[in-house]
Amino acid sequence: MENEKLKKVDFVYMLVFILAPAVVFVAVTFALVKFTDGTGAVAMLPVLLLAGCVAWWVLGYKSMFKKGADKLAKTMDERGLTRNMTFNGKGSVVVVDAVHGMMGIVYAANPRKQYIFPASRVSKAWTDDGKSGSGVLEGTMRVSFRFVVDGIENRVDTFVSNSKWKMTDPKILEGISKADTMVEIINAAKAGK
Repeated sequence: MENEKLKKVDFVYMLVFILAPAVVFVAVTFALVKFTDGTGAVAMLPVLLLAGCVAWWVLGYKSMFKKGADKLAKTMDERGLTRNMTFNGKGSVVVVDAVHGMMGIVYAANPRKQYIFPASRVSKAWTDDGKSGSGVLEGTMRVSFRFVVDGIENRVDTFVSNSKWKMTDPKILEGISKADTMVEIINAAKAGK
């Protein structure tokens, strides 16, 4: 587990997760059209199946990701590691143990696999404020902390928006502060072991 290469996306998992409900929806809808007259209560079945598919894609995705994050925390606890800092990002959860020089990560697109590894495998960690433009157009839409493990770059957002915000806005400053804190603790864990 400690020397395993990080894999952000489990393509088989994502394919099954996305396609399985769609295949069931198409198969049932086809069967209803082919073998029934499409009236009465039977006519509502495709609508209910479509709603179920959407619920699965939205709620199931979050649920599986949360289970993966909970399993990461449990595994770290069982191994006697200290969870000094946990950052729950939209696409990943990063846990840092500065005491033992270890890190843990689980990705939303690969929630069945939890990675725990020495922080010494991090070759670089930095804050990316996403600043672009100049003058009155200067601002950012995304603030994140980034780190490279075995050549694989990881970006975890601390602030994201669909519009540009001024660099002096309190929300941007908070995002930068969170990113700086994570970079500091990653570097501390890296130096500690």
